[in-house]
Amino acid sequence: MSGVVDASVSQQNPVRAMWKYVAGSTFVASLCCLPSVVMVMFGLATVSTGAALSNTLYWGEDGYGWFRGTMMLIALLCVVVGLVFYFRNQGICTLDQAKRERRKIINTSLLVISSTYVIYLLFNYVVLTELGIAVGLPWESSRDSYMFWK
Repeated sequence: MSGVVDASVSQQNPVRAMWKYVAGSTFVASLCCLPSVVMVMFGLATVSTGAALSNTLYWGEDGYGWFRGTMMLIALLCVVVGLVFYFRNQGICTLDQAKRERRKIINTSLLVISSTYVIYLLFNYVVLTELGIAVGLPWESSRDSYMFWK
């Protein structure tokens, strides 16, 4: 009976599992702005404290210049780990198999990396900016940078 359960767990959709890494990497890359929005939204911080926190983490004020780059690196590592797990589940485990499936690996990797970047841009610069403005953060000037349709 446990063999049936194990088989159903291993037959999960690998694309769905990969998108968890994509969403997770978008979340990690947005950690420079997300904490201030969440803290102000739930009343854990004032608007001025949230604005100061986002400025510190995003622009690297007060010695936090390493933070944004580190979060981007961790997000990239999440995507790479997700791709490795995805290809391993597809049966591409050795370098010889990777050479034979080179085109599939390159195309899938480019699709995942570019879609991750687009999702990050939309989440960080549109969704979080609008949420931040809605809760009172002074981010109106950021709105002009993504309104390409004006």
